[in-house]
Amino acid sequence: MPTSSATDSAASDDAFLDTARRVIGIEAEGLGLLAASLDGSFARAVRLILKARGRVIVSGMGKSGHVGRKIAATLASTGTPAQFVHPAEASHGDLGMVTEADVALILSNSGETPELSDIIAHTRRFAIPMIGVASREGSTLLTQADVAILLPRAAEACGTGIVPTTSTTMTLALGDALAVALMDHRRFTPDHFRTFHPGGKLGAKLLKVLDLMHEGGAIPLVAEETPMGDVLIEMTAKGFGLAGVTDGAGRLTGIVTDGDLRRHMEGLLSLTAAQVMTRAPRTIPPGAVAETAVALMREAKITSLFVVDPGGDGRAAGILNIHDCLRAGVV
Repeated sequence: MPTSSATDSAASDDAFLDTARRVIGIEAEGLGLLAASLDGSFARAVRLILKARGRVIVSGMGKSGHVGRKIAATLASTGTPAQFVHPAEASHGDLGMVTEADVALILSNSGETPELSDIIAHTRRFAIPMIGVASREGSTLLTQADVAILLPRAAEACGTGIVPTTSTTMTLALGDALAVALMDHRRFTPDHFRTFHPGGKLGAKLLKVLDLMHEGGAIPLVAEETPMGDVLIEMTAKGFGLAGVTDGAGRLTGIVTDGDLRRHMEGLLSLTAAQVMTRAPRTIPPGAVAETAVALMREAKITSLFVVDPGGDGRAAGILNIHDCLRAGVV
């Protein structure tokens, strides 16, 4: 029989899960309301940012400030130069960061946050375009803004209505919507994204084969008529455990691996590369994502791939080893 403490624990777990589902449900409803409420002001905000010669200056106080930092980071990493400026620091010198070439994105749930007054006044004084985001129609922020985005009325998920939950979720989603709309307009690609994310797991996932492959004299290559004794020397010297075989025009026609050596042990040194090689080896184009190359090597249970440009002349442009990918964090 379960003890009373075990029963109480199970009841508590159920209560915790009920609360979590209720919170997520309320915030999801808020996001639905936000999506339905978007109108021409959102499009005007996108166009205002596209016209800016400088950066998007994002500012907000408290929870809006935390959301603003994330929005600024998302914009900056997706091709829209952006910077978060804390409104309190702005009042003590950081207003110098906000120039006439910029556009300001000011966040405030109430639209009446007193700490924002100086940065709002600064944008008005120097005719710096300002996008205001708030939940109260007619608030100071929205009436002063060049583009006003009114968040829809939605219940906060805390139950008391005093803790910013749904409102911050909506603001965060609005920032993501702006970033993606700008990305789409600018035709922002994974290559652009990798430029801003060269490190870490995300950067590794976007590396291309050409970023990691060995080129030039590092590629183990022999001609079809090369005696196998010389092929073994090339395989040993280059350290990949294989050699590519080329025809008279330099095109990659085959590959000699350890497996090929074992299959031709009898009289091996009397043979040529063409007699031992496996024809039509697997290759990868230089523009392929390195993660694709890793998947291909694992599927084929091999450790290296020759890199051949499908639009080229059939020559090996490089060789990629799985250990190069693993060292770069591509797994």
